Amino acid sequence: MPKPNVPELRRTQVREAVGQALEESAYYSARGVRPPAQRVDAPKVGPIVARLSDAARNELLTFDDPSGCLDQGVPERMLLHAAGCVRRTVAQIPTVRQITSPQGLARDAGLGTIQWNDGGTARVIPQIPLRLAVLDRTVALVPLDMNVFYNGMLVVRDPVVVNALVNVHEHWWATGADPTADHDPHELPTHLAPVLAALSEGLTDQAAAARLNLSPRTYTRRVGELLALLGTTSRFQAGKLAAQRGWS
Repeated sequence: MPKPNVPELRRTQVREAVGQALEESAYYSARGVRPPAQRVDAPKVGPIVARLSDAARNELLTFDDPSGCLDQGVPERMLLHAAGCVRRTVAQIPTVRQITSPQGLARDAGLGTIQWNDGGTARVIPQIPLRLAVLDRTVALVPLDMNVFYNGMLVVRDPVVVNALVNVHEHWWATGADPTADHDPHELPTHLAPVLAALSEGLTDQAAAARLNLSPRTYTRRVGELLALLGTTSRFQAGKLAAQRGWS
């Protein structure tokens, strides 16, 4: 008797649980008991995602894997537009947690949206169970087909459903791998090299951010990442420690 495919079984269970939660939300919202879930058809997905992302202030949780989107008919221009939305969102939100697959991580690199390089954090699992975005733990975006936002989505405000989706995300986050775990701690990460150069030149944060084409918040995050890597809280001390490691 063949052994069950455990990861696939878990993904199926997650999708079924989410589907049941959404059905329950529709039942109660139709009776005015809970906030409704709004259906958004494909042509309106982009503008609404951009509006909700711009309004977010504290946290973004995602299951996101753009690697299969082209195979499912999503135009390249839409992926590039989505990448721009991601960059803007990551620049303004303090906490970003993306769960993706190895293929998705590689695709994100091609689009320039690997979030752990932009001040957020990522975890990698073999395959995401569904696509999902939860903003500030108050609104969740779920594709109608669970796979591609481009095909239409639900904007869910039912706090019971949103909390269930957050719990699903936290469960998979705990099982995911850190994509930076293989980084040699004795080497300067590529994305921090220009930050170190800007610090060495004594540039203000505003001037350095403009030179590196980063938002001020993203630049500040990267400075903090560099200082933590060097084991100091002093920008002045950072230059000395970097020199001792042969980074400058």
